[in-house]
Amino acid sequence: MAPPATIPMTTSQSTAGTGAQSQPPIATPAFRAFLSRLSSSIRQGFSQRRPWYELIDRSAMARPDNLTDAYSRIRRNLSYFKVNYVTLLAVVLAFSILSHPFSLLVLLGLLAAWVLLYLFRPSDQPVVIFGRTFSDRETLGSLMVLTVFVVFLTSVGSLLISALLVGVAIVCLHGAFRVPEDLFLDDQEPANSGFLSFLGSAATSAAAAAAPAVASRV
Repeated sequence: MAPPATIPMTTSQSTAGTGAQSQPPIATPAFRAFLSRLSSSIRQGFSQRRPWYELIDRSAMARPDNLTDAYSRIRRNLSYFKVNYVTLLAVVLAFSILSHPFSLLVLLGLLAAWVLLYLFRPSDQPVVIFGRTFSDRETLGSLMVLTVFVVFLTSVGSLLISALLVGVAIVCLHGAFRVPEDLFLDDQEPANSGFLSFLGSAATSAAAAAAPAVASRV
């Protein structure tokens, strides 16, 4: 009598059979820590938001005398309304993406690929596609190539760039026409802590939250 057929098992299946199943990426402590730090950074950033009525005060609108005056106003308004301006950019970007469902699905798929396949994937679960096991370096390289392709070589990239340009134009237009003489920065806030420094601090917080997961794969 012929012996019974056997089904080959991968490493992850063998581990599951012994009862030592790994947590899914979204349930790992690193992912929960990332969400916690990200939400904390967002709350801290929104605590610096200026009242919206100051942003849309029509009595404070006036045409700048020249380009130098417009540039000076933009710099001061960026320092004062930086959180409000970031919110406006986010609204413009979100509206553009939501109005194009295909681009939204592509971006969500790209984000899911980064989260599930690299950033928060348990280190004991290799990526296996069509029977081939990919190392961490190969996975990272593939995700980077995919990101460059999506952002720069498809309509998704043009949509994002167009939305950002529209948002920046709105911010600069408002900053040039908003008279900043009645605006006062907090005493504890440096005068040069402008728009780019706020974005830099937000990016640093997000990078610091994801750093442990990334460092474990280097």
